[in-house]
Amino acid sequence: MSSYKTQQHRLVHRGRPFHFVSYEGQAADMKRQTAAVPPTWYVMLAGKRWAVVTQAAEVEPAELERQFAVWLDENVFSAAPAA
Repeated sequence: MSSYKTQQHRLVHRGRPFHFVSYEGQAADMKRQTAAVPPTWYVMLAGKRWAVVTQAAEVEPAELERQFAVWLDENVFSAAPAA
């Protein structure tokens, strides 16, 4: 059993609330042909999740919020349609 502890963070950005959740990384699986995934922060929107940033061991909450805000500006609030 893993000792990983999921973390959650809520952020209000541009007047909208966002919910971020960290998920444990996964090792590569040669049988299923999947690549390894590091521990990552995801934003939860409309019942789905999107990868935001790789989870670092010791990141200050202010820096984490800055990273989330940058991602939101580029991916949620940008005028250009997502590819």
